[in-house]
Amino acid sequence: MINVNIKNLRMRHQLTQEQIAEYVQVSRQAVAKWEKGETEPDISSCIALAKLFQVSLDDLVNYADEGIGLAIPPKGKHFFGTVKLGERGQIVIPKKARDVFQLKSGDTLIIVGDEERGLAIVPEQQMSEFFSLVKTPFDNESDR
Repeated sequence: MINVNIKNLRMRHQLTQEQIAEYVQVSRQAVAKWEKGETEPDISSCIALAKLFQVSLDDLVNYADEGIGLAIPPKGKHFFGTVKLGERGQIVIPKKARDVFQLKSGDTLIIVGDEERGLAIVPEQQMSEFFSLVKTPFDNESDR
């Protein structure tokens, strides 16, 4: 899978094999062999590639789009699949998403929306932490 991922990422970032080779400090032929699946990059080359493409090392090595046609997400970004909206507006958050964000039964989530960009679901704790960091000069006056 790594060979497909390297080639897809290189094409998505509009880089040549030569540019990749220069960044990783290998030959262009080495990059060509990686993309063909004839050889695999060593761990230090994989780390450099993940850094260059801004993806996780795990995704670089293991990501498979599973026929859904989605590219490797940038590091820290996730695609957890789709959910169906129930009759009363309920959704089930996929287990992997709950695990990654440490969500458990009873947690409060905040739903925010932008008519142009869509909906977002944010754990209340993260939103509270964000708002505590965002203080205006007026807020500081009231603290005195």
